[in-house]
Parts: sequence; C-alpha cells; structure tokens
Amino acid sequence: MVQAEQTRQQAQAGSLDLDCWFDVLAGDRDEEGRLLIHRALEKAAAAHDGQRRASGEPYLVHVLSVAEILARLNMDPETIAAALLHDVVEDTPIELAEIEAEFGPVIAQLVDGVTKMGLLSQYRDAAHKAQQQAESLRKLLLAMVKDVRVVLIKLADRLHNMRTLKYLSPDQQQRISRETLDIYAPLANRLGMGQLKWELEDLSLRYLDPDSYQAIAAYLDERRIDRERQIETIIGQLRKELDQIGIEAEVSGRPKHIYSIWRKMQRKNVDFHQIFDVRAVRILVERVADCYAALGVVHGLWRHIPKEFDDYIANPKENNYRSLHTAVVGPDGKTLEVQIRTREMHEHAELGVAAHWRYKEGARFDAGFEKKIAWLRQLLEWKDEEASASEFVDRFKSESGQERVYVLTPQGRVIDLPQGATPLDFAYYIHTEIGHRCRGAKVNGRIVPLTYELRNGEQVEILTTRQGVPSRDWLSPHLGYLKTPRARAKVRHWFREQDQEINIAAGRSVLERELNRLGTQQIPWEQLAERLNRDSVDDMLAAIGKGDFSTAQIAAAANELAAPARIELELPVRERQHPPGKGQGDVQVEGVGNLLTHMAQCCRPVPNDPIVGYITRGRGVTIHRRDCPNVLRLKSENRERLLEVDWGDGSGDTYPVDIQVLAYDRPALLRDITNILASEKVNVIGVNTYTDSKDHVAHMRLTLEISDLAELSRVLGRIGQLPNVLEANRQV
Repeated sequence: MVQAEQTRQQAQAGSLDLDCWFDVLAGDRDEEGRLLIHRALEKAAAAHDGQRRASGEPYLVHVLSVAEILARLNMDPETIAAALLHDVVEDTPIELAEIEAEFGPVIAQLVDGVTKMGLLSQYRDAAHKAQQQAESLRKLLLAMVKDVRVVLIKLADRLHNMRTLKYLSPDQQQRISRETLDIYAPLANRLGMGQLKWELEDLSLRYLDPDSYQAIAAYLDERRIDRERQIETIIGQLRKELDQIGIEAEVSGRPKHIYSIWRKMQRKNVDFHQIFDVRAVRILVERVADCYAALGVVHGLWRHIPKEFDDYIANPKENNYRSLHTAVVGPDGKTLEVQIRTREMHEHAELGVAAHWRYKEGARFDAGFEKKIAWLRQLLEWKDEEASASEFVDRFKSESGQERVYVLTPQGRVIDLPQGATPLDFAYYIHTEIGHRCRGAKVNGRIVPLTYELRNGEQVEILTTRQGVPSRDWLSPHLGYLKTPRARAKVRHWFREQDQEINIAAGRSVLERELNRLGTQQIPWEQLAERLNRDSVDDMLAAIGKGDFSTAQIAAAANELAAPARIELELPVRERQHPPGKGQGDVQVEGVGNLLTHMAQCCRPVPNDPIVGYITRGRGVTIHRRDCPNVLRLKSENRERLLEVDWGDGSGDTYPVDIQVLAYDRPALLRDITNILASEKVNVIGVNTYTDSKDHVAHMRLTLEISDLAELSRVLGRIGQLPNVLEANRQV
C-alpha cells in the first residue's frame, strides 16, 4: 500500500518511476525471474499507455498495485508477470496469442483464466445477471482447479478495486461491496488467506454500513494508546516467562479487524464496550510441542476463561487453519485473547494457498494445499445438481461461509457442516441414498426431530427405512427440515428425475392445496405460470412437482397476482372528484375522497386480495373481497353503492384473518398451534374451538393479525405439519 500511495503521488505529478516499481516486484528473485517480470512490466506499460481509471490515475497504477499485492504474498515470477498482464487482453487490442508467443503458455493460461471470468456483475438485466454471475463463478472455480494462481490474481485485483472504491458512485460501491462480502471474502477464507480476507471484509463494511464502520474505527482509535501500553506490558511479561523455560518465541500484539468486531456485536447484540477480545497477542514458536508449552505458560500466568479454548492444531478448521486459541483474564483484570502457533502455521494462516509457493522448491507434499484444491473440485460437481444459476451462487455462499458446526458419526468420523444444519442435512452429506431413506435421527443416543439444529461435538445416528423416498415438505424453507443448499439440491434432483406425468399430478395437488389454503383459488393459472417464468401451466405444474418451486415462492407469486386480479362486477362509473383518498387501513378510495373505511367481517380481506368498496349508511366505506358472497348477491339497485378501491402502501400494518384448523383431538394441540404463532410473532385476537364427540375431530377457528399472504402461507404450512392436523386453511 505504501508503494501504491507513492504511485498515486507520482501519477499526480505526471510520471511513474517504473524502475522503482521493478525493484519492489522483482525483489531478490533470480535473474531469470527478474527478466520475466521486467519484460511483463514493459509490455503492460506500453499496452495501457494513455488509459485512465475513474480516479483519474493512469490505468497502469492498477496492474502495478495488483502485482505488488501478490509480490508481498511471495508469489512466483510467473504469477507476478501474469498480474501485470491480466487486463491487457480484455482492455487493449493485444490478443492472447501474442501473450503466449512472448511469455509462453503458462502465463497465457493465467491471463486467459482471469480474462474469462470477467466481472461477476456486469449485466443490468436481473435474470441475465444472475445467470452470468453463476457462470462466471463456475469459470472461476474451474480455473482455480487448473491453476489456483488464477484466483490469487483475481483476489488481488478485487482487493485493489476495493481500496479505490471511493471514486465510484454510491450504487456501484454498494453492489461491489456486497459481492465482495458474499463471494470474494469467503473464498479467501476457504483458501486460508487471512491477510486478504480481513482487508476485503473491512473495506466492504466501510461502504455497506459506513456509520458502524466509522463508529468502531473511532472507538479503536480512542483506546489505541491505552491498549498499546497494556499490550506492551503483557508482551514483555510473556517474553520473560518463555525465555526462562527455554522457548524461543516471537510475541506481538494483534489488532482485531473492524468487521470481526462488527459481526460479534451483531451476533451477540451488544455494543462495542461489551466486546472483550479487542486486545489480543500472538505467540510464534518453532515446534508444535512449543505451542502447548507456551499455552501452559499463559494459563500459569493468568486465569483461563472456561469454554474459551480451541485447539485448531489437533482439529484444524475446514480451510486447514491451525493454531491454539485461548482467552484469559489479563493482569489488569480485562479479557485478553492469545493465539499460539508455529511460524509455518502462521505462514499458512496469513497466506493460505499462496504459502504453497514459498515451500514449493522443497518439493514436499503440502496437505493444506491439496485439501483446498479437493474442496474446489467438489464445488464443480454441483453443476449437475443445481436447477438454476441463483441456487448455485446461494450454495457457494453457504458452503464458503465462516460459521461451521462439527459433528460426529457413530464411527467417530468428524463431519463439517454449515451452522444451523439438521440431521437431515447430515444424512445427505453422508450419502444421497441415506438422505432419501432417512426417517428419523438420534443425537447422542436420544431421538430428535429431523428439524433439530445440530451443535458442535454431537454424535449423530440416522434411522432409515428400506424403500424410503424424499418428502416434498423437506423443500419448504419455513418447515426447517433442510438448511444446507447441498441437501436441498439433492432432493430437488430426485424429484426432477421422476416421471413427467407424476410430477404434473403432484404439482397440481401442491398448487391446489396452497391456493385453497390461502383462499386465492380465483387466480388464473396461466398468469401464475407466467409470473413463475414458465412457458405453460403444465410446465409450471411439473416444476412444482419436481420441487423447483417452494410453497413460499408460490405464495409470493400469488400475492403479486392477487392485487391486480379482478372478479367481474358491474361497478358504477364515477367521475374523480378528489385525488385518491387514503382511508383507514391504507386503502385508497377512488372517486370519493377522505371517507372512513373499515374491513368487512364477513370475508376479512388482507393486503393484495382483490377488493371492492361498499358505501354504507353512516359507517363510511366497507371493504370486501371481490368474491365475497355478500357482494356477489347484491341486488341491482344496491350495486350503485359499490366503488373501486385499492390497497395502498400498508407497510407494517396487520389485518385480521380467520383460519380454520381440523385435527384429530389430542392433548396440547392448541398449545402447539399457539407456540407456532408465537414463534412467527403472529398475534391471536380470537379463538373458537369445539370437538365432535362422534369422530373426535377438533374444529378450530382462529382470528390472526396477518401482514400479507406470504406470512399467512408460512403460518398455515407450519400448522399443517403438526401431528394429528388434517388441514389448515383460510376461512373465506
């Protein structure tokens, strides 16, 4: 960054000192490497001559800065040369064949790999953009498997773009920062490149939540002097104790980056002053045995905080990160985090796969490098399982995220899953057929529901049936059976492989049930198919049957279509006397302004139901659903009192809705229903229930305060999954 700042100053003065840059990039490499970098530098300078960036700087500043980032990661001369040339083919008339002729096939392949990826978000059209993002991501992963140096160049390219993001528009800043946080930072994390990951996350937060970023930065700056003084005292004490027992160690203070502080504040719902591990020290030693000896010194000096010790040496993280983490109460009574690792572990923690090139000359097997490449190869297998581009991108985000849970098989094998995973996710991770045939699970020997959220260290046993098949309910996000995109993709793939006619019939059943539950049977299926981007009704039904659409997606599409839907009523033509008035309940009354409105108790419309107004005597306008029997039975002389109304904004409002639940009676049935409503934060304003003594079927009518049809669908779906419940529908 120092060199980049000097470059900006040189650019403003109208010159670039390429000799100075060459010294930084070439360093102490051998003569062959220095010559290669020098030739690439001259080629890039000539190719980008006259080009400028949004900041007004010469374009060459960008490629020089990208190469500098990689040079500081100790990358090999081929990578540095490819970084200098990475934009030549895309942004200048020079063709790839010319690069190959001058620099050889390896550098040409690196440049081509970066060029083919392009920008992940260069298309404005939403659907095209999502597809292109997924295709670019697939190309990125494929290039990484062929030569992981491609992604290192791409990460360095993104890092420098983030450092200069202030010169772009606010919309571009938000879009690029979100993409960086979703794709690039998790990727750097999985490749073990903490040095890049921290800066990408901090820079993203700077533009996504500038207020929080500035507030945390200000707090850190205010406490810096006190913190540095305390850390120096602690470092001195540690060095003295380690020297006394003969451990050669390097002890330093480690600043906690802003994004990690912000995440902890969000996760624990606390403010900055309640974050206790802002202070941290790092101990680097020569051997693994010294790590544990140093840990004994730390715990001997200060009181250890229970449950705050992690041994990532014995149990490395999924990105092969290895270190000892502990937290103690320091000499001043404040919490202190201590990390202990060998120097080699530190290289891998900071540089990740980039550290592979530092040790490459020794020709030894790099287990961490091979593990990361194996993960990349696994990602490429997804293309046969994912139904859409967006699913692929969502799955990548989930699999490359930081929060993980580690559980055990009955044989003691450790399984790494995203946090929030269920036993059903575990079953599909073990084997697809085990997932398909799963009908129950034991955690630590105790039967648990398939929606149980797994925790670290638990032992999971899957109970299967001989001829089991997946359930379509597993694909409903609000039912909570599957949390990982990988498992959902396997279930969708199974349904996709079934017979077309069976899928159409199953889809018809699901759609009819959902529309009936919501009381929106009047919606034309042709319009619904168009809303779901399907060419025909049969195509839509087959897609629903295969599991490509969840009930939540169907409800959302029905919600959108319900607003413009019109049941034919002969309404009187009225001249507009006033602008549309906004009455009670955020209903806009057309033709007559500033009238009191209230919802009809007979049909209880909710937002996006097709509605009509009826002018009453002395009570303003009553709002009915258009298919309300009382409206349809109106005599011709009373039709003159009907008028057009529409839903207004209505954000944050709730509306009373009647639902009916039929179930075989059992103890605690009503309690289970109200527990679901409480967890969904849905208010109950009326309950009426009775049980038929002949068939023991409980008939329950509940009046709920609902904000929209999507929420209603989610609530009815969860109630319908309760034991003994026969059906749960909206009462119309």
